[in-house]
Amino acid sequence: MNRLSIIIPTLNEAACIVGTLESLAELRRRGHEVIVADGGSRDATVVLARGRADRIVRAPAGRAEQMNAGACVASGEVLLFLHADSRLPADADRLVLQGLVCGAAWGRFDVRIAGSHPLLRLVEAMMNLRSRLTRICTGDQGIFVQRRVFETLGGYPRQALMEDIAISARLRRVSPPLCLRQRCLTSARRWERHGVLRTIALMWWLRLQYACGVAPTRLARAYARHGD
Repeated sequence: MNRLSIIIPTLNEAACIVGTLESLAELRRRGHEVIVADGGSRDATVVLARGRADRIVRAPAGRAEQMNAGACVASGEVLLFLHADSRLPADADRLVLQGLVCGAAWGRFDVRIAGSHPLLRLVEAMMNLRSRLTRICTGDQGIFVQRRVFETLGGYPRQALMEDIAISARLRRVSPPLCLRQRCLTSARRWERHGVLRTIALMWWLRLQYACGVAPTRLARAYARHGD
């Protein structure tokens, strides 16, 4: 295991894609690859990504479909799925590759939400603690997995929402996740746009509905109504 394939699903991310890709430039110089999996952006996302990513692939809109499409063309032994508004720690490659040598098949970083609201510190602390206790990880945490394990499991379940929870449930049967304490920095735009308390309530309601068996397509419509 010596090469990462960093896969970034995008949909109308022109406002942040340049900063995200430029933050990965040093990892590319060290031999890792960056793949943008676009779901049909109508803005300048794809244009801005050219030259800043090793590959750009097109896929039907939806994070699961897009991340699977990126994984299909990846050449690295380890796949790392990164949101378009997130930043990895500078030494992410060393942390991931050395960590997986110890026996874990997959893992994630702790998350930090880029915002000054004091409640965000509580939110991120609870996200990190919850994933340690439940072994369920979220896309905001930069999930990484050995490619052979990802392929054996059939990739991300093709569902409209909660794909990170679904694949975590499968992966934790293979091994416990490697929970790295170094932080993956993610944007606070969703929290700032809709309010911290409202966003907390929405996400907990969606998770409860999913646990009760509500179809992801129905939850995705509710999520879209409240804004991404």
